[in-house]
Amino acid sequence: MLSLWSKFKQEIPIWFAGALPGLAAIGLVILVRLTGALQLVEWVTLDSFLRLRPWEPIDERVVIVGINEEDIQQIRNYPIPDREIAKLLRTLQKYQPRVIGLDIVRDIPVEPGHTELVSTFQDIKNLIVIEKVLPVAIKPPSTLPPEKIGFVDVLSDDDGNVRRAILGTYRPEDSKKYALSLPLRLAETYLKVEGMELTNGIHDREAMRFGSTELPRFSLNPGGYVGADDFGIQVLLNYRNGQQRFRTLSLKDINNIETGKGNPNVLRDRIVLIGVTTPSIKDFVDTSAIANLQPPGKIYGVEFHAHVASQIVSAVLDGRPVLKTWSQGWEYLWIIGWGALAIYLGRLTQSPLKNLVYVAVASLGLVGIGYAFIVRGWWIPVAPALLTLGINGAILSAFYQYVRFLRSQIEIRQRTIERTFTIIHNGPLQTLANILRHVQDQDLEQYRLLEELKNLNYEIREVGEYLKREALDRKESLRLGSGLILDLKLPIRDLFYEVYSHTLQRNFPYFKTLKVKAYSFDRIEEKYLSLEQKRELCQFLEEGLCNVGKHAEGLTRLSATGKQNKGWYTLTIKDNGVGICSFSEGRGTKQCLDIARKLRGKFQRKSLGEKGTLCELTWLVAGRNWNLFRVGRNLKVRILRGRS
Repeated sequence: MLSLWSKFKQEIPIWFAGALPGLAAIGLVILVRLTGALQLVEWVTLDSFLRLRPWEPIDERVVIVGINEEDIQQIRNYPIPDREIAKLLRTLQKYQPRVIGLDIVRDIPVEPGHTELVSTFQDIKNLIVIEKVLPVAIKPPSTLPPEKIGFVDVLSDDDGNVRRAILGTYRPEDSKKYALSLPLRLAETYLKVEGMELTNGIHDREAMRFGSTELPRFSLNPGGYVGADDFGIQVLLNYRNGQQRFRTLSLKDINNIETGKGNPNVLRDRIVLIGVTTPSIKDFVDTSAIANLQPPGKIYGVEFHAHVASQIVSAVLDGRPVLKTWSQGWEYLWIIGWGALAIYLGRLTQSPLKNLVYVAVASLGLVGIGYAFIVRGWWIPVAPALLTLGINGAILSAFYQYVRFLRSQIEIRQRTIERTFTIIHNGPLQTLANILRHVQDQDLEQYRLLEELKNLNYEIREVGEYLKREALDRKESLRLGSGLILDLKLPIRDLFYEVYSHTLQRNFPYFKTLKVKAYSFDRIEEKYLSLEQKRELCQFLEEGLCNVGKHAEGLTRLSATGKQNKGWYTLTIKDNGVGICSFSEGRGTKQCLDIARKLRGKFQRKSLGEKGTLCELTWLVAGRNWNLFRVGRNLKVRILRGRS
């Protein structure tokens, strides 16, 4: 628990430092969005999602009668004369459509036939004609009551595309009079037959409602909009998507129905919209939300009104989604959440390639979620969330790599300091401790003391030169306190032999009484040990042997063994001297404990009774999931007789 808490405390400042640029990036994206700079990107994202939806079947409730170029050539006149329009209206009325919408301006007479058209307007009770109220008004025919008039104003966004429909607004010239749009009038008349009246909303009193279906009102700054004009009653458009959205008939097709060559049932009980559908008149509405348009990105004005009327009727009768948005609080919480995910991924991976993969997967997931929401009728902020995810993914990956580099440099310096101190500790400091002991006991003659000090001076200089060479050459070597330099690429057992034999040759007082020396080391496969681990194990063995030479008074027997059992390796130093009186954590003990921690093993040093001390290091050679360690060569014991 303590190690986990210690690691957690080390991670806190790194997380905090990493979160600062991440939070700054999130704040920047939110600030940019609040200024409206992301509107275009969010609009394009919305259009793309709508365009990529599965195709829908044709809406049989709505029929467009489009006067095309061939019809105009046949009439040989434009604008279409009133007589032709009156004739068309009376023909359509014979086939009992539920409502007819005339999307052709008739504020002034177009002779011949104006009198006939006025009479037709009076006779057809389910006819809706048009006016324009914004910004320059175009008057409707003067003989019709207000309930038979609908405006056809279209509200474009800054990029020219239309994503909203105005259903109702107060008239600019008279703020007490309210006007309704042509599509709303058509839907109102159609749904009245179904027993559904137009009323105010329940959740939003200013919204419009048919039955239990409330049309979500376009309020201030919904979705990707910032500072948009939300006058009147507006709704977001959920365009119908498909190869053919509505059935479109020409005047020629109507004549064929009249002569019995067509099916009159395609008009019965339908919403019929009459308008001009020829490129020469240029009555277009721009949109990128519908796939495979001809001309690209444009629909005729009459089709636009068909989309709006279809959206209302389909939402009420079929439950087809009307586009809705989250509240601003939820939107910004969503953006912050994805930015926080990027911060987490950056810290989790700490690798540019992994982070790139994770951020790419998260981005695809975000796009998929946004698409799924659009299909269900929700427009959520995908673009800003994707922006925070991408920015934080790039910034934090670089930041954590920099932090990782700094930490690695600190670790390298720390290891260098520890290695330097270990070399000094196992070398010159051991010699100095031996000299101090002799001086304290006053059993060293002056010329011998001078000689020992000269040797110490030489040893210190030699250590300094070795450290310089190692820093320049970066050779993987180890200098023993005896002055011997070992190549760490040798097998660990050979290194143990060298450390054992050369350390016992050092001038420590209690090595002089040693009679019996024993050593044996089982082999360890090279793939299980790094060069740094080899270095530390050799230094552990050297430290243990030096302690015996300095402290084990009355020493006669000394053994150093390395044995393996079921994947565990135990390195043991055992003597029969008086032993070490104090077991407090000195520099050597801390060094041994640190080695055990790095190897994820354990270290112990204990007394063996009145005489003798055991110093032991045990660790798992092959890791917890590796196969059991294979036994090396047979145990080899060499008994050497020392001088008495």
